[in-house]
Amino acid sequence: MKPPLFTRPFTKDEGAHLEDALRSPDAFRLRRAQYLLASARGLVSREIAVTYGGCEQSVRNVVRAFNAVGLDCLTPGSRRPKTAVSQFAGERLEPLKALLCQTPRAFGKTQSVWTTGLLATVAFEQGLTQKTVSDETIRRALKRLQVNWTKAKHWIASPDPQYALKKSGGSE
Repeated sequence: MKPPLFTRPFTKDEGAHLEDALRSPDAFRLRRAQYLLASARGLVSREIAVTYGGCEQSVRNVVRAFNAVGLDCLTPGSRRPKTAVSQFAGERLEPLKALLCQTPRAFGKTQSVWTTGLLATVAFEQGLTQKTVSDETIRRALKRLQVNWTKAKHWIASPDPQYALKKSGGSE
């Protein structure tokens, strides 16, 4: 079993800053200051979590962050993921382009023209993505493919032999 995790000893400035943070209107700073001060009093993460709310892992994360970076752990960091991999990376781009060359009706849809939402739904149904992605994700993937979306919607050809003639507005 690992020994319990506690904060390193505070400097005078750190202790005063943590005491001031207890009066902060920001719940993030307040909760973290409570965790750190309780850890300095010798409470283990389980006791801190029960007393102040939260979970044991959150308490351990705060204590580790304080031991590593000091009072900077009282300010929230970015919530963006450190790495973001596109749903349409590498080999998944070409199948997306292949979808555009077909009519949505070939996939059981009632529309004959692609929309970004419809393309996202069909891409998920065909297993190109693990979940239905946003319209913006589809737009960015098409941009990487260098596909002009307004042209992409009109790539579709009808199975009607008179389609080209009808589309051009000509008569028989």
